[in-house]
Amino acid sequence: MDRKFVVDSHGKRAVRALDGVSFRLEAGDRLGLVGPNGAGKSTLLLTLAGILEPTAGSIESSGRIEALFNPRLGFKPEATGRRNIYLRGLVRGWDKRQIEAAMDDIIDFSELGDFIDMPLRSYSQGMAARLAFAASTAFAPDILLMDEWIGAGDKSFQAKAADRMNDFISSTGIVVIASHNENLLRGLCNKALRLENGQFVGYGDINEILEAK
Repeated sequence: MDRKFVVDSHGKRAVRALDGVSFRLEAGDRLGLVGPNGAGKSTLLLTLAGILEPTAGSIESSGRIEALFNPRLGFKPEATGRRNIYLRGLVRGWDKRQIEAAMDDIIDFSELGDFIDMPLRSYSQGMAARLAFAASTAFAPDILLMDEWIGAGDKSFQAKAADRMNDFISSTGIVVIASHNENLLRGLCNKALRLENGQFVGYGDINEILEAK
């Protein structure tokens, strides 16, 4: 039987998406998750985020965890941009004072102008992406989880977004990012964890792990 498949308590065949994965991170660590498609990188991120619960073992963390998988997730089309900022802040655990303090910065960065008080359904894709990006990077968490690098907007906005993203990550205690972009990982991360078929096959210095294919 393929090592990724097990038989559950009901006699049904189930996928063992991750097996034998163990690591420890400290403040300042930037971990890159590497491996082919289907290796288990996204599953590991979802488990670290608390979206999936491990069936064995445990996860211990300290501090606020932010999963930046889809910045536009949870936005309400009928609500205004301003209202969506407020709702996003509440969902992420900000209090009313924090949201109000960040509001002007988010609106200015998104370059939406008077559209901020229009319903989100009236926005173009680019406008909605700029708002989502600005709101998602307003406060840095203790632990940031990312499935690939995020950006937004046209070419001119992307340069501004890249600078904001770098500042956002610099302010975060721990970063875990899954990516196939080795140049990105070498520039961002100090550690890497390699997965293959859900199995833990390497963990350590980013350059050593990427070179030991």
